[in-house]
Amino acid sequence: MDMVLGRRQALLLSLSGLLAACGPKVPDSAAPPVGPQVAPEVLAMYAAVEDNGFQIPAVPPRYLIDENIRREVTVRITEAPGSMVIDPWQRYLYFLLPGDRAIRYRVAVGDQGRSFSGAAVAQFARDWPGWRPTDNMIREFPDMYGPYRNGLPGGLQNPLGARAIYLYRGGRDTMYRIHGTNEVASIGHATSAGCIRLYNQDAIHLASIFTPGAKVIVLTQAQSAQGFGEYTPTTTPYSGASFTAPAQVAEVPDYSDPGYVPAYPGGFPESPYN
Repeated sequence: MDMVLGRRQALLLSLSGLLAACGPKVPDSAAPPVGPQVAPEVLAMYAAVEDNGFQIPAVPPRYLIDENIRREVTVRITEAPGSMVIDPWQRYLYFLLPGDRAIRYRVAVGDQGRSFSGAAVAQFARDWPGWRPTDNMIREFPDMYGPYRNGLPGGLQNPLGARAIYLYRGGRDTMYRIHGTNEVASIGHATSAGCIRLYNQDAIHLASIFTPGAKVIVLTQAQSAQGFGEYTPTTTPYSGASFTAPAQVAEVPDYSDPGYVPAYPGGFPESPYN
């Protein structure tokens, strides 16, 4: 399933801009419809998996529409193999390979996240990372974040998912992450305020092939349009709800239940913890 992406010979990337931390945002949308028939090899790619003692649920077939599936594609981007290019506008992450090829991952982004652009360094990755709200978040939203002031350990209920790649700029943590998510319905949508989220299965795959120190570029809207054309994703709607979950460890949600309501629909702002 090869496809040529890019309307010019190369993307001319401006490296100006400011990386921002994530924040919660809840979309207004209807429940997703039943998905299409999915090829066995795709179901296998997103099947349930045991990882470091955690049982990651399979991604329900209704979310495995064609544009959400990890695949190798043809691109014409001038950055070196091993770099990552994130397009928050079309909601894809490209891991660049030799010979104008890339592995393309579907991602979730945020409205505020689309306002930043520029270069960063993928400093390191962590398996099942912990998470802690910043002091400012606790002061501004004590009811929401106060219960987590001591941090939330890694696990299926942690908003960072199975893997997190930590992005630095100028030797400093940007507070910006590429990470997994337990909110499979959010993939392909703008549902938080910045960080890039993938299916846990894709986050594990990406973390296994990237090299610490790799360059990461986040495209502006103009760069996205220049390189990939004006395009609006057509993913199934995301069914979300306000953050109301109590500060306790919940059971692993049944994603196949049509009445499933996400506990963390907008995700959390990320900050160093573990």
